[in-house]
Amino acid sequence: QVRLYESGGGTVQAGGSLRLSCAASVRAFSSHAMAWFRQAPGKERLFVASISGNSVSTDYTDSVRGRFTISRNNGKNEVYLQMFSLKPEDTAIYYCAASPTYTWSTGAWGQGTQVIVSS
Repeated sequence: QVRLYESGGGTVQAGGSLRLSCAASVRAFSSHAMAWFRQAPGKERLFVASISGNSVSTDYTDSVRGRFTISRNNGKNEVYLQMFSLKPEDTAIYYCAASPTYTWSTGAWGQGTQVIVSS
């Protein structure tokens, strides 16, 4: 059973930075691809970034590419989302997800961490 715990959210001014963390309670963490999704108020949950188990492959949605960086530490069972140049439209609840097959809909999810970017 996979359990995920996000942290690091908060309120920041536009142009600022935040680093989100996700701690995973799971066997063979390095066998799981990890991802970050976000859900803005009244909107659907959308993909933000993903990273393969060995960190070789990463992917980003266009709106965050060049501003956000996903990384992981398999020794600590953690995945991170470093966010730079934050914009008000980045305001959302950010969720961490885990899946051995990139099938996020059937994977494990955390409880989310709130990010608010003020203008």
